[in-house]
Amino acid sequence: MNSYKEKVDAFLNCKSIAVTGVSRKAGTAVGNPIYQKFKSAGYNVYPVNPKAEIVEGDKCYHNLKSISPKVEAVMICTNPKDSLEVVKECKELGIEKVWFHNTMGSGSYSEDAAEFCRQNGIAAIESGCPMMHISPDFGHKCIHFVLNFFGKLKN
Repeated sequence: MNSYKEKVDAFLNCKSIAVTGVSRKAGTAVGNPIYQKFKSAGYNVYPVNPKAEIVEGDKCYHNLKSISPKVEAVMICTNPKDSLEVVKECKELGIEKVWFHNTMGSGSYSEDAAEFCRQNGIAAIESGCPMMHISPDFGHKCIHFVLNFFGKLKN
């Protein structure tokens, strides 16, 4: 998979996805609306936060290892300084698809984490947001257009 679109299509074809970086308090973290978007679209989605028991009314997992069965892909919405640890856990578990939330600013993207993915055969989407692709609202359509126009959607 080389192109942004191919990686997005492959990621969104997964049926079970973990979302890291969700918050116990709705509306305070970018991971929460992404979690809800996947959930409303019919995915088997798992919130991950090491300090939470419940997120958005659902059981929360402290790490990827605690999810059974293993997920197919991981949406990374953590602070960029935590992204490397997330992708290392993905490698350990054999999870081969990740997406760094990254639209404006650095988002969850970390060059160290992206390089780790490249070196370890993990297909990483380094920019964008799934909300630009799953029944996007007007705002996410605009963000997608702008990022694409300026060449910010990385392979």
